[in-house]
Amino acid sequence: MLLLLPSATLAAVVFGPLLARGGRDYVVRIVLPPVNQPRDLPTIAGPQDASRPLVVLDPGHGGFDPGAGAGAGAVKEKAVALAIALEIRKRLLEGGGIRVAMTREDDRFIPLADRPAIARDLGADLFVSIHADSAQSDGARGASVYILSDRGSTEAAARFAARENRADTINGVPLSQTSDAVGAILLDLSQREAQAGSVGAAQLFLREIQGKVPLHYDTVESAALAVLKAPDVPSLLFETGYISNAEDTGYLESAEGRRVIADAAAQAIRTYFARQAGT
Repeated sequence: MLLLLPSATLAAVVFGPLLARGGRDYVVRIVLPPVNQPRDLPTIAGPQDASRPLVVLDPGHGGFDPGAGAGAGAVKEKAVALAIALEIRKRLLEGGGIRVAMTREDDRFIPLADRPAIARDLGADLFVSIHADSAQSDGARGASVYILSDRGSTEAAARFAARENRADTINGVPLSQTSDAVGAILLDLSQREAQAGSVGAAQLFLREIQGKVPLHYDTVESAALAVLKAPDVPSLLFETGYISNAEDTGYLESAEGRRVIADAAAQAIRTYFARQAGT
């Protein structure tokens, strides 16, 4: 039998059957965070003017989760994603006018659900998750851009509404002050607006990288990706290339390759915000 003893800081798990059979005392101690502990939010770099647009860059994986390329001595997706995200942040800050936050700035693990939640908590205007792909065939190569699929979006909205239990806000309107019907309408409108923003940002990413790096798909792809399921923040996932392909790997690890990718991504983000400001 497995028994969890909850505590604000510690729980002990005791395996009684092992003690009875083997005569050994096995105790696993698991440190638990305090109940309802606030999420640690990253620092926002750039202008101190809160009216300036905010993008949250999300380097995929990290810590004990290497992502693709998990073999011994292989290039790890988590390292490639972090290096490119840092380059994109550098380009954006050099250009000025845009605030930038990152879900992680070093090799640490961030739970999948926390990544879009960080963007929501910060009030981000755009969320960009950065990854590198892998395939069984070493012939697969090229960058791709994904947004949330319609099916995934619908599931996200349902979970979001249930989790928040009408105790959150949508576009500044407290759901707790609305009827169920009005709250559902506000959530649907906000989600549609975010999805339209996701499509626009993703198309700009494709436009900027086309002709500069090989493309695996030359159209915006969609999938039920959990990391994109923030229903009121425009979000996209940028697959920068295949680390299972020698040419892509060499490019992604080179200073020149990262510069080109970062320049294109930064320009896409800047153009997206410029268009949003003009609407």
